Amino acid sequence: MSRHRLLIVDDEPDMRNGLLRVLGKKFPAVEIVTAQDGEEALEYIHEHGADLALLDIQMPGMTGLELLKEMTSRDPWITVVMMTGFGTIATAVEAIKLGAYDFLTKPFDSDLLRRTIAKALERTRLLRENHELKQQVCDKHIKTEFVGESATMKRFQSYLNTVARSNYTTLVRGESGTGKELAARAIHSLSNRADKPLIMVNCPAIPEHLLESELFGHTRGAFTGASHEQKGLFAEADGGTICLDEVGDIPIGIQAKLLRVLQEQEIKPLGAPVTKKIDVRVIALTNLDLETMIAERLFREDLFYRLNVVTLTTPSLGEIIDDIPLLVDHLAKKVCCELDLPYKRFDQRALAALCHRNWPGNVRELQNVVRRSVMFCPGDVISIEDIHGIEPPNLSSSPGQQSIVLVGDELEPYKIAKEKIIDSFTVEYIHSILKKHNGNISQAAATSGLSRVALQKIIKRHDIDADAFRS
Repeated sequence: MSRHRLLIVDDEPDMRNGLLRVLGKKFPAVEIVTAQDGEEALEYIHEHGADLALLDIQMPGMTGLELLKEMTSRDPWITVVMMTGFGTIATAVEAIKLGAYDFLTKPFDSDLLRRTIAKALERTRLLRENHELKQQVCDKHIKTEFVGESATMKRFQSYLNTVARSNYTTLVRGESGTGKELAARAIHSLSNRADKPLIMVNCPAIPEHLLESELFGHTRGAFTGASHEQKGLFAEADGGTICLDEVGDIPIGIQAKLLRVLQEQEIKPLGAPVTKKIDVRVIALTNLDLETMIAERLFREDLFYRLNVVTLTTPSLGEIIDDIPLLVDHLAKKVCCELDLPYKRFDQRALAALCHRNWPGNVRELQNVVRRSVMFCPGDVISIEDIHGIEPPNLSSSPGQQSIVLVGDELEPYKIAKEKIIDSFTVEYIHSILKKHNGNISQAAATSGLSRVALQKIIKRHDIDADAFRS
């Protein structure tokens, strides 16, 4: 267990040294450090952090109250105790209002000082533990993030668990916003490497001239500006997993060196005379058509086959329309937990509108809509009026189409209402898109934002005859 750290801030050296000596004897298990002013204290907090700060109110430059505000804004769980030789009730009240835990007047009563410090350290411990527990509740286990009961989602979850049990290089493909990075994290967390590092690399974010050094490391003096040795991300991931996000954007020159790493399981840092063996599982993510890039000589074919040992494709939102109500509820609970708000739910009309909408940004776009709705809805039930930019669906305008929310004056059961909304929308949408493109499934898929395979699955599920729409 890490030691508690107490920071004493006072412009008087005698006071700092006296407190350091007294508190050091009373709290031998606590690391105690000092600072002479607010600037030095903030610099220390930024670099090392602290559990408890003992601040003098009257200091030149930044006052103790100003320092209190700055500290608590940077770390909401730090405990601050103010001290002064000019104690007044007004000053004490102001300090407490600004977030101070307690207020001590110089000269200190020894027993009161000890009790106050002990209680303050315990307060910080409880606050930090509570925060960590909240994070665990909010995050849950990574595998629960893929929410859904549709056949498509259940099949994907099954594949995910199967892939995680292996050590094979994995290529995760899918449209933007479908959770490819989340899938990579799930594979690692469910694997036998879960207690080892997971290194995420956003390949396009690293300049081309630095990418090789970042991935494989370099020795001191390997190039101009290399003033020290760098380990490299593959070496940092040794024993664990490295995830190469947007692998299709890696420059062709680096691709050849990456291929060697995959073939030999060894790296050679820039400037190093010998190679170094590593044990790293590689997960590559992309939303690009790598096969087309290979044909255009933008991606190495041999690297593609090294990466494509196992392929996992994250489903688009269009393929799991049936899961949107469950997904919305899950996302809403997560946002409420993050913002420390009471649970908010979407009503049936709001859910119907979300199910009817096309989502080119997939789950990421839906997540943003849910976040905004939860944040700005004043009540506990989110209606269609609370969702900016989403029009209410016209659920009963088509001839012969019955109301799918009301039966007489009674609400239908949620599951039945949901299935009617989704099925009605899906059939009507597919009919319209096939009619527009004269039954051409490839063109219809391109317009709808679905993959050809996804569109064919929907057509088959609803027993739609695409040939009937040909001119």
